[in-house]
Amino acid sequence: MSLFAEFHLIQSFAPSNLNRDDTGAPKDAVFGGYRRARVSSQCFKRSVRLHVGERGLLAPSALGVRTKKLKQLLVAALAEKGRTGAEGRIANALQAAGLALDEDGATQYLLFLGNGEVQALASLIDTHWDTLEPAAAVEGAKRTKKQAKADAPDEVKKAVKKLLDGGKAVDVALFGRMLADLPEANQHAASQVAHAISTHRVEREFDYFTAVDDEGGADETGAGMIGHVEFNAATFYRYAVVDVQKLATNLQGDNALALQGLLAFAEGLARALPTGKQNSFAAHNPPSFIGVVLRHGSPLNLANAFERPVAPKPQQPLTELSVGALASYEQQLAAFYGDGRDRWGVLDLTRAWPAGLGEHHASLAALLQWLRDQVQRCCRRRPHRPSPQRPEHVHAAAAAGRPHAKLGHDQPLRRTRHATRTQQIRCGGPAVRCLGPRPCRARGRSGGLAHGRARGPRRHADA
Repeated sequence: MSLFAEFHLIQSFAPSNLNRDDTGAPKDAVFGGYRRARVSSQCFKRSVRLHVGERGLLAPSALGVRTKKLKQLLVAALAEKGRTGAEGRIANALQAAGLALDEDGATQYLLFLGNGEVQALASLIDTHWDTLEPAAAVEGAKRTKKQAKADAPDEVKKAVKKLLDGGKAVDVALFGRMLADLPEANQHAASQVAHAISTHRVEREFDYFTAVDDEGGADETGAGMIGHVEFNAATFYRYAVVDVQKLATNLQGDNALALQGLLAFAEGLARALPTGKQNSFAAHNPPSFIGVVLRHGSPLNLANAFERPVAPKPQQPLTELSVGALASYEQQLAAFYGDGRDRWGVLDLTRAWPAGLGEHHASLAALLQWLRDQVQRCCRRRPHRPSPQRPEHVHAAAAAGRPHAKLGHDQPLRRTRHATRTQQIRCGGPAVRCLGPRPCRARGRSGGLAHGRARGPRRHADA
């Protein structure tokens, strides 16, 4: 059973520079032919990860760490076990996994590991302490990464590969990881997060500022420093989706932890804010609208609701106009691609979301409780089994899925004596002539037989 938890947010930020590019300007993008403000998905994902950890929404053992300083973490963990001088053994253990260290002791790229995996690595080194003792260095000899891995003890290599299983870290399971030197430890993300874009067109603005020297003398006029910073103010549409089944699979079938992780992710999306230039702008603006939908078919990003930019109106805020456009597009799109089992839950401060579209909630806590109940209900429900498709050659009325006026409304279907034995008609109806590839017979209501030969296109016609 497919189950996707989608999150749709409308969030208006006051003048700010939350996510800037290499020139220091707020990130932007052209969408629908117009310049839009943009906050990258990486920016929001990091904010969510940090929020979950700082607020204690999940236990430290259920979280991960992204770092190049794995050696320092292992040295600290082994010190708690009473082991000192572990640097050489740590290097040998990591080389057994194909992970080399640079001269400064850092890994060659960022590693995203669960805290449980770090502790398991420390325990492995402690267990194989004697086996991992570094050999005497040969002057002038330097082994390649491939040679170092080949020289590692086989039992250590097998153990390292086995323990790098994600460590049941929720953030690793949600956002995935790639280890170039250990592809079997890669993990496909259970979540996808879109770049946030403004629902309206934006223009860059500049803040020219000066700083005065507090100790400047009376003869020192002017500023001690001058500069400028770019910023914008925008109403953003944010979108994220979680494959609930994939999340549970990444967490090794721990459904309780998967649900807990989903709720922590949802709260983080609502509460976490990027930190860029916040000391200068203090744009602590929570979302005005949070829509959560459980979809059973496929995910639906509603960003195209704003392909035509929302135009400001004097008596309506942009957030209200954006929520109205979002609801209208959802109803339009769901009519074509939606599933009758999809369910919406919303927290709407604008009151622009239609009352009949989903369940409205008065607080974030109530919305999260609704999400918990809905996911549990969907997981308890028997998997949906689509009805088998009917044969290719069927009566036109049956193929259309509606009763035919001349064939009756509730008569059961039976097969004809057609050569392919795939055509069906309704019992109890009038005589029917089959215009198939070979003559066939269909018994009418009176009990007589109606004969016909194959003429023209292969179809059925009323006698």
